[in-house]
Amino acid sequence: MNNGQVAIVTGGGQGIGKATAKRLLEKGLHVVIAEMDDEAGRETMEDYQPQGDIRYVHCDVADEAQVRYLIDETIRQHRRLDVLINNAGIGSFMPLEETTLADWNAVIAVNLTGSFLCAKYAARHLRNTRGVIVNIASTRALMSEPNTVAYSASKGGIVALTHSLAISLGPEVRVNCISPGWIEVGDWKKRSARTMPRHTERDRLQHPAGRVGVPEDVAVLVEYLISPAAGFITGANFVVDGGMTRKMIYTE
Repeated sequence: MNNGQVAIVTGGGQGIGKATAKRLLEKGLHVVIAEMDDEAGRETMEDYQPQGDIRYVHCDVADEAQVRYLIDETIRQHRRLDVLINNAGIGSFMPLEETTLADWNAVIAVNLTGSFLCAKYAARHLRNTRGVIVNIASTRALMSEPNTVAYSASKGGIVALTHSLAISLGPEVRVNCISPGWIEVGDWKKRSARTMPRHTERDRLQHPAGRVGVPEDVAVLVEYLISPAAGFITGANFVVDGGMTRKMIYTE
Protein backbone atom coordinates (compact mmCIF):
# COMPACT_ATOMS: atom_id res chain seq x y z
CA MET A 1 0.00 0.00 0.00
CA ASN A 2 2.79 2.46 0.80
CA ASN A 3 4.85 2.80 -2.42
CA GLY A 4 6.21 6.08 -1.10
CA GLN A 5 2.70 7.34 -0.44
CA VAL A 6 2.14 10.53 1.53
CA ALA A 7 -0.73 11.14 3.95
CA ILE A 8 -1.96 14.25 5.74
CA VAL A 9 -3.82 13.69 9.00
CA THR A 10 -5.48 16.80 10.39
CA GLY A 11 -5.82 16.88 14.16
CA GLY A 12 -3.08 14.27 14.15
CA GLY A 13 -1.55 15.18 17.50
CA GLN A 14 -4.12 13.53 19.75
CA GLY A 15 -6.95 11.03 19.86
CA ILE A 16 -8.22 9.32 16.72
CA GLY A 17 -5.91 11.42 14.56
CA LYS A 18 -2.86 10.35 16.53
CA ALA A 19 -3.80 6.67 16.34
CA THR A 20 -4.41 7.03 12.61
CA ALA A 21 -1.06 8.74 12.05
CA LYS A 22 0.67 5.93 13.96
CA ARG A 23 -1.10 3.24 11.97
CA LEU A 24 -0.24 4.78 8.61
CA LEU A 25 3.35 5.34 9.68
CA GLU A 26 3.63 1.67 10.67
CA LYS A 27 2.39 0.74 7.19
CA GLY A 28 5.23 2.71 5.63
CA LEU A 29 3.48 5.90 4.57
CA HIS A 30 5.09 9.30 4.95
CA VAL A 31 2.83 11.16 7.38
CA VAL A 32 2.24 14.88 7.85
CA ILE A 33 0.23 15.75 10.94
CA ALA A 34 -1.61 19.07 10.91
CA GLU A 35 -2.39 20.31 14.40
CA MET A 36 -3.26 23.57 16.17
CA ASP A 37 -1.87 22.40 19.50
CA ASP A 38 1.89 22.84 19.17
CA GLU A 39 2.61 20.80 22.28
CA ALA A 40 0.62 17.84 20.97
CA GLY A 41 1.96 18.15 17.43
CA ARG A 42 5.61 18.28 18.38
CA GLU A 43 5.26 15.56 20.99
CA THR A 44 3.62 13.18 18.54
CA MET A 45 6.23 13.87 15.88
CA GLU A 46 9.09 13.26 18.33
CA ASP A 47 7.50 10.10 19.74
CA TYR A 48 6.90 8.52 16.34
CA GLN A 49 9.98 9.64 14.39
CA PRO A 50 11.82 6.37 15.18
CA GLN A 51 9.02 4.52 13.34
CA GLY A 52 9.25 6.43 10.07
CA ASP A 53 8.96 9.73 8.24
CA ILE A 54 6.54 11.92 10.21
CA ARG A 55 6.38 15.70 10.16
CA TYR A 56 4.32 18.28 11.97
CA VAL A 57 2.82 21.43 10.47
CA HIS A 58 0.99 23.93 12.65
CA CYS A 59 -2.37 24.48 11.01
CA ASP A 60 -5.78 25.86 11.92
CA VAL A 61 -7.94 24.15 9.30
CA ALA A 62 -10.52 26.94 9.57
CA ASP A 63 -7.94 29.39 8.18
CA GLU A 64 -7.71 29.22 4.39
CA ALA A 65 -4.17 30.61 4.23
CA GLN A 66 -2.93 28.05 6.75
CA VAL A 67 -4.58 25.18 4.87
CA ARG A 68 -3.01 26.35 1.64
CA TYR A 69 0.38 26.45 3.38
CA LEU A 70 -0.17 22.92 4.75
CA ILE A 71 -0.79 21.50 1.31
CA ASP A 72 2.00 23.52 -0.35
CA GLU A 73 4.50 22.52 2.34
CA THR A 74 3.56 18.85 2.00
CA ILE A 75 4.10 18.98 -1.76
CA ARG A 76 7.35 20.88 -1.31
CA GLN A 77 8.68 18.24 1.06
CA HIS A 78 7.33 15.11 -0.63
CA ARG A 79 6.42 16.05 -4.21
CA ARG A 80 3.11 14.20 -3.92
CA LEU A 81 -0.03 13.65 -1.86
CA ASP A 82 -1.96 10.37 -1.80
CA VAL A 83 -4.17 10.46 1.30
CA LEU A 84 -6.06 13.17 3.17
CA ILE A 85 -7.63 12.32 6.53
CA ASN A 86 -9.95 15.14 7.61
CA ASN A 87 -10.05 14.45 11.33
CA ALA A 88 -9.61 17.85 13.03
CA GLY A 89 -12.61 18.82 15.09
CA ILE A 90 -13.82 20.74 18.12
CA GLY A 91 -16.97 20.54 20.23
CA SER A 92 -19.22 23.08 21.88
CA PHE A 93 -21.88 21.55 24.09
CA MET A 94 -24.37 23.95 25.64
CA PRO A 95 -28.10 24.66 25.63
CA LEU A 96 -29.42 26.11 22.39
CA GLU A 97 -30.48 29.36 24.04
CA GLU A 98 -26.96 29.88 25.37
CA THR A 99 -25.22 29.05 22.09
CA THR A 100 -24.00 32.27 20.51
CA LEU A 101 -23.50 32.77 16.80
CA ALA A 102 -19.78 32.90 17.51
CA ASP A 103 -19.98 29.47 19.21
CA TRP A 104 -21.87 28.06 16.24
CA ASN A 105 -19.52 29.56 13.68
CA ALA A 106 -16.40 28.32 15.47
CA VAL A 107 -17.55 24.70 15.41
CA ILE A 108 -18.77 24.82 11.81
CA ALA A 109 -15.54 26.55 10.74
CA VAL A 110 -13.23 23.86 12.10
CA ASN A 111 -15.31 20.72 11.65
CA LEU A 112 -17.04 21.36 8.34
CA THR A 113 -15.37 24.29 6.59
CA GLY A 114 -11.97 22.89 7.54
CA SER A 115 -12.77 19.62 5.76
CA PHE A 116 -13.94 21.55 2.70
CA LEU A 117 -10.80 23.71 2.61
CA CYS A 118 -8.43 20.77 2.97
CA ALA A 119 -10.24 18.88 0.21
CA LYS A 120 -10.27 21.95 -2.03
CA TYR A 121 -6.53 22.54 -1.88
CA ALA A 122 -5.59 18.87 -1.87
CA ALA A 123 -7.84 17.89 -4.79
CA ARG A 124 -5.43 18.69 -7.62
CA HIS A 125 -2.65 16.66 -6.06
CA LEU A 126 -4.93 13.77 -5.13
CA ARG A 127 -6.20 13.58 -8.69
CA ASN A 128 -2.60 13.20 -9.86
CA THR A 129 -2.03 10.17 -7.61
CA ARG A 130 -5.59 8.75 -7.79
CA GLY A 131 -5.70 9.37 -4.07
CA VAL A 132 -8.20 9.00 -1.25
CA ILE A 133 -9.96 11.24 1.25
CA VAL A 134 -11.39 9.91 4.51
CA ASN A 135 -13.52 12.30 6.55
CA ILE A 136 -14.13 11.68 10.24
CA ALA A 137 -17.71 12.52 11.22
CA SER A 138 -19.59 11.14 14.24
CA THR A 139 -22.66 9.16 15.15
CA ARG A 140 -23.94 12.59 16.29
CA ALA A 141 -24.66 13.07 12.59
CA LEU A 142 -27.32 10.36 12.96
CA MET A 143 -28.55 10.71 16.54
CA SER A 144 -28.20 13.24 19.35
CA GLU A 145 -28.07 13.95 23.03
CA PRO A 146 -29.33 17.34 24.22
CA ASN A 147 -27.18 20.45 23.75
CA THR A 148 -25.05 19.25 20.85
CA VAL A 149 -26.59 21.45 18.17
CA ALA A 150 -23.51 22.92 16.48
CA TYR A 151 -21.44 19.76 16.79
CA SER A 152 -24.18 17.48 15.43
CA ALA A 153 -24.90 19.87 12.56
CA SER A 154 -21.23 20.03 11.62
CA LYS A 155 -20.89 16.25 11.60
CA GLY A 156 -24.06 15.82 9.56
CA GLY A 157 -22.56 18.27 7.11
CA ILE A 158 -19.44 16.14 6.86
CA VAL A 159 -21.50 13.08 5.89
CA ALA A 160 -23.18 15.09 3.12
CA LEU A 161 -19.89 16.67 2.09
CA THR A 162 -18.45 13.18 1.72
CA HIS A 163 -20.88 11.95 -0.93
CA SER A 164 -20.74 15.30 -2.72
CA LEU A 165 -16.94 15.16 -2.90
CA ALA A 166 -17.06 11.54 -4.04
CA ILE A 167 -19.21 12.49 -7.02
CA SER A 168 -17.29 15.70 -7.73
CA LEU A 169 -13.81 14.14 -7.57
CA GLY A 170 -14.49 10.66 -8.91
CA PRO A 171 -13.26 8.54 -10.51
CA GLU A 172 -9.75 9.85 -9.82
CA VAL A 173 -10.30 10.37 -6.08
CA ARG A 174 -12.32 8.18 -3.74
CA VAL A 175 -13.95 9.85 -0.73
CA ASN A 176 -15.44 8.06 2.27
CA CYS A 177 -16.50 8.89 5.79
CA ILE A 178 -16.27 7.24 9.21
CA SER A 179 -18.72 8.06 11.99
CA PRO A 180 -17.28 6.94 15.33
CA GLY A 181 -19.40 6.49 18.43
CA TRP A 182 -17.97 6.48 21.95
CA ILE A 183 -14.22 6.29 21.45
CA GLU A 184 -12.07 6.56 24.58
CA VAL A 185 -9.21 8.94 23.77
CA GLY A 186 -7.95 9.76 27.27
CA ASP A 187 -4.78 7.72 26.89
CA TRP A 188 -4.17 9.10 23.38
CA LYS A 189 -3.91 12.74 24.47
CA LYS A 190 -0.69 14.71 24.89
CA ARG A 191 1.17 13.75 28.06
CA SER A 192 0.14 16.86 30.01
CA ALA A 193 -3.55 16.05 29.48
CA ARG A 194 -3.47 12.24 29.42
CA THR A 195 -5.88 10.23 31.55
CA MET A 196 -6.33 6.51 32.05
CA PRO A 197 -9.68 5.09 30.95
CA ARG A 198 -12.11 4.19 33.72
CA HIS A 199 -15.26 2.52 32.46
CA THR A 200 -18.00 0.90 34.47
CA GLU A 201 -19.62 -2.42 33.64
CA ARG A 202 -22.65 -0.43 32.54
CA ASP A 203 -20.50 1.64 30.17
CA ARG A 204 -19.25 -1.52 28.55
CA LEU A 205 -22.47 -3.51 28.43
CA GLN A 206 -24.57 -0.73 26.93
CA HIS A 207 -22.54 -1.38 23.77
CA PRO A 208 -23.72 -4.48 21.87
CA ALA A 209 -20.04 -5.16 21.18
CA GLY A 210 -19.44 -5.32 24.94
CA ARG A 211 -16.89 -2.54 25.28
CA VAL A 212 -16.17 1.13 24.69
CA GLY A 213 -14.33 1.93 21.47
CA VAL A 214 -10.65 2.81 21.16
CA PRO A 215 -8.92 5.00 18.54
CA GLU A 216 -7.36 1.93 16.91
CA ASP A 217 -10.89 0.79 15.95
CA VAL A 218 -11.12 3.81 13.67
CA ALA A 219 -7.51 3.75 12.50
CA VAL A 220 -7.75 0.20 11.19
CA LEU A 221 -10.79 1.14 9.10
CA VAL A 222 -8.93 4.16 7.73
CA GLU A 223 -6.13 1.81 6.71
CA TYR A 224 -8.60 -0.35 4.81
CA LEU A 225 -10.43 2.53 3.13
CA ILE A 226 -7.25 4.03 1.68
CA SER A 227 -6.05 0.66 0.38
CA PRO A 228 -6.60 -0.83 -3.09
CA ALA A 229 -8.83 -3.44 -1.44
CA ALA A 230 -11.45 -0.69 -1.00
CA GLY A 231 -11.19 0.42 -4.62
CA PHE A 232 -14.93 -0.03 -5.27
CA ILE A 233 -16.00 1.95 -2.20
CA THR A 234 -16.68 5.67 -2.44
CA GLY A 235 -19.26 8.11 -1.07
CA ALA A 236 -20.02 5.83 1.87
CA ASN A 237 -20.36 6.48 5.60
CA PHE A 238 -19.13 3.75 7.96
CA VAL A 239 -20.49 3.72 11.52
CA VAL A 240 -17.97 2.47 14.11
CA ASP A 241 -19.89 2.51 17.39
CA GLY A 242 -20.02 -0.99 18.83
CA GLY A 243 -23.61 -1.27 17.62
CA MET A 244 -25.03 1.58 19.69
CA THR A 245 -26.98 3.26 16.88
CA ARG A 246 -28.71 -0.06 16.18
CA LYS A 247 -29.84 -0.55 19.79
CA MET A 248 -33.49 0.20 20.64
CA ILE A 249 -33.99 1.71 24.09
CA TYR A 250 -37.36 1.68 25.86
CA THR A 251 -38.16 3.45 29.11
CA GLU A 252 -39.64 1.02 31.61
